[in-house]
Amino acid sequence: MKYPIGIQDFKTIRTSDYFYADKTALLYKLVKGGQFYFLSRPRRFGKSLFVSMMECYFKGERELFKGLAIEQLEKDWLSYPVLHLDLNAEKYTTPEALNSILSRHVAKWESVYGKDENEDTLSARFAGVIQRAAVQKGTKVVILIDEYDKPLLQAIGNNELQEDYRATLKAFYGVEKSMGAYIQMLFITGVTKFSKVSVFSDLNNLADISMDQRYAEICGITEQEIRDGLDEEVGKLADKCQLSKDACYEKLKYTYDGYHFDVDTVGVYNPLSLLRTLDSQVFKDYWFETATPSFLVEQLKKTNYPLDNLGQEEMTADVLGNIDTFDKNPIPLLFQSGYLTLKGYDQEFEMYKLGFPNLEVERGFVRFLIPYYTKLQSSQGQLFVANFVKELRAGKTEAFLRRLESLFADGDYQVAGDAELYFQNVVWVIFKMIGFYTEVERHTTDGRMDMLIQTPDYIYIIEFKLDKSAEEALRQIEEKQYAKPFEQAPRRIFKIGINFSTKTRCIDGWIVG
Repeated sequence: MKYPIGIQDFKTIRTSDYFYADKTALLYKLVKGGQFYFLSRPRRFGKSLFVSMMECYFKGERELFKGLAIEQLEKDWLSYPVLHLDLNAEKYTTPEALNSILSRHVAKWESVYGKDENEDTLSARFAGVIQRAAVQKGTKVVILIDEYDKPLLQAIGNNELQEDYRATLKAFYGVEKSMGAYIQMLFITGVTKFSKVSVFSDLNNLADISMDQRYAEICGITEQEIRDGLDEEVGKLADKCQLSKDACYEKLKYTYDGYHFDVDTVGVYNPLSLLRTLDSQVFKDYWFETATPSFLVEQLKKTNYPLDNLGQEEMTADVLGNIDTFDKNPIPLLFQSGYLTLKGYDQEFEMYKLGFPNLEVERGFVRFLIPYYTKLQSSQGQLFVANFVKELRAGKTEAFLRRLESLFADGDYQVAGDAELYFQNVVWVIFKMIGFYTEVERHTTDGRMDMLIQTPDYIYIIEFKLDKSAEEALRQIEEKQYAKPFEQAPRRIFKIGINFSTKTRCIDGWIVG
């Protein structure tokens, strides 16, 4: 089996015998059902491949679709002039960078359809190309814009540059409304939805299919598509990992599945992670290796976001679909970037419930948080957690308590924001990491964080206090009989009270009962 890892060109995949999950029936539904579309999906999710497939379809390259669903659906196979703008492969660090790539694309189209010297702006040149292409070919034009928001995402944190990009894109994308009579189809993809850009505010006939149940599977790979086209490869992976095939499917699902773009839809796998796992026959966090979400973490810290809320956020569709307020609320940005996904829906209040889609994303994201919320560097974080887990498994309570204390012991370590929130976020990050290797349950109320950790040989019941005393924390464990449900278990029970001082930002005492 040949896996199209990193290949986003539909023609290459179809002519070189790579695996392809057939999305052409959804393409046909799009083409016959509307004219102007926007699709948001996380990075490395197959958006560019879908756009490439659309380009081949609208150019009438029928031979590439042999054996696919659309071969039986489409009868006409007409050819249209296609203007394909890809903003993905560029670094946008100056206003000139965006102007340069837009100008290069327009110049390429002008070399085919001609140029009018009176068109002296990018938007005027773009409009001229659209009109001339339609007139010369005697048919309307197809416009495909891939990763429209790449410049805006790279400018997050630089308000001046982002406003410059907004103004440029507002004028450039605004052309599509005035030239609508010449356009057969407009299809725009991106990771996020910046509503202030005119592609959304001016194009009131643009259909946003990002959270449309009919198109939930338009990118990514479903389990059925795996079973239909990759079942033999899953069998090989199962043999390599010494698993039954059913167990291997479950591990794939738990690790890489779980993206939902509407409620009551099947889960979707990240194609990059799935295909790299099958190719290498090793389970790893591949998606996180391709990029680091530093700007997302900066927004979490800037807004003093309580990390414990990540698994229990609820928001309306309008809020989730708009990241213009990310300076105050980072959750829509996390959702649209693929770090959170839909987990449920409260129909009465029209609120979506959010959570991590799968183990890969959750584990990778938490690992990435460690150097941002502790004094540990990235290279130290995994070793710290590994030693922590080993001490827990061995019943070395004093050792792991000293290790926890050391996270807060560096007086020179500066942390912005509320001290209580700082404590809660640091503890959340560390115990979340520990939870990937042993069983951890947390309960947070009124500034306290209660913890239950279970290993094969030990049970740890931990009560945290803020600005009180370790003795009071231990007394609460005894008075409320937190250990009672485990008294019949053969494992040894440790009851631990810990106090954190918000004044010194350190653990100032613990006691083990």
